[in-house]
Amino acid sequence: MNEQSSLSCNQIHARFRLTWPGFELDVDLNLPGRGVTALFGHSGSGKTTCLRCVAGLERAAEARLEVNGECWQDSAAGLFVPVHQRPLGYVFQEASLFPHLTVRRNLDFGRRRVASASRRVQWDHVIELLGIGHLLDRLPDRLSGGERQRVGIARALLTSPRLLLMDEPLAALDLKRKNEILPYLERLREELDIPVLYVSHSPDEVARLADHVVLLDGGKVVAQGGLRETLARLDLPTAFSEDAGVVIESRVAEHDDTFHLSRLDFPGGHVLVARRQEAIGQSLRFRVHARDVSLALQRNDDTSITNVLPAQVCETVDADTPAHVLVRLDAEGTPLIARITRRSAVQLGIQPGQRLWAQIKAVALLG
Repeated sequence: MNEQSSLSCNQIHARFRLTWPGFELDVDLNLPGRGVTALFGHSGSGKTTCLRCVAGLERAAEARLEVNGECWQDSAAGLFVPVHQRPLGYVFQEASLFPHLTVRRNLDFGRRRVASASRRVQWDHVIELLGIGHLLDRLPDRLSGGERQRVGIARALLTSPRLLLMDEPLAALDLKRKNEILPYLERLREELDIPVLYVSHSPDEVARLADHVVLLDGGKVVAQGGLRETLARLDLPTAFSEDAGVVIESRVAEHDDTFHLSRLDFPGGHVLVARRQEAIGQSLRFRVHARDVSLALQRNDDTSITNVLPAQVCETVDADTPAHVLVRLDAEGTPLIARITRRSAVQLGIQPGQRLWAQIKAVALLG
């Protein structure tokens, strides 16, 4: 296999053009063939339509879809693999379980869609992964919303898909149920080698789960790339700057039992957070919102702000209000974004190349 073919076998290429009255989807995606890719954007941006095109539920006039070396659709060649022949799993907002079947029989329905010789996902692994062993003999009406959704995900996985599609699977759940199910989704990302396309309009879900992100607006791709690099961009529409921030991958380096703190190390420095249960050396992802970063020309230790990092200004752009600007920073290799007032930017003389101190007022742990 040559290098180009090898690369193609680890990528998802999706090109769709579909026109409806008042809306046009026109996307050209080159996505990694493993990990979680989030399709992110406001309502009406085309996220679900794009996902339905991948599934074959919407047939775009112009389309090409190749998943890890297998072509499922090519309008130019007249190729269209029908929905039931595409080796994919689809998880909707509602689990849509058969109400008259127990959890066990609902799961078995998914497993029986695949011949024994083609089953790559094992029953016991999925049951343990999603923590549903104690639910197997219950009927769906005896399950909570979060439990139903976990069963729906398990049923999709038991079809041994080569691609898993998830259309806002947490949208119908309250905050408590969302927080219950998110750890299970993180385990899917870590333990199963199945690429996932995950539709969401929740920045926190995307920050917690995604490896790659596609930002959609008005049926078109505004940005796509690795999560860390894409979230740190400032050239995106100001409509998205209100929730600007970065995601940082860190490792637990130390626990301070005297002050009940944990130190998280990452390229460029470290932060202190409330004591974590994770063992030293374990990976932990956290988010820093632009609104929680302030800037200072000199380091000041006479402050309650614990986390202060040396940084260099990369660029500034207008924010979503005329009173604010966004400042992209390089903290010794780790990107940060600060949202400050335009007045402060003038007073501090903020300009590219300037060295200063980034004061992190809050850290949002993702997990």
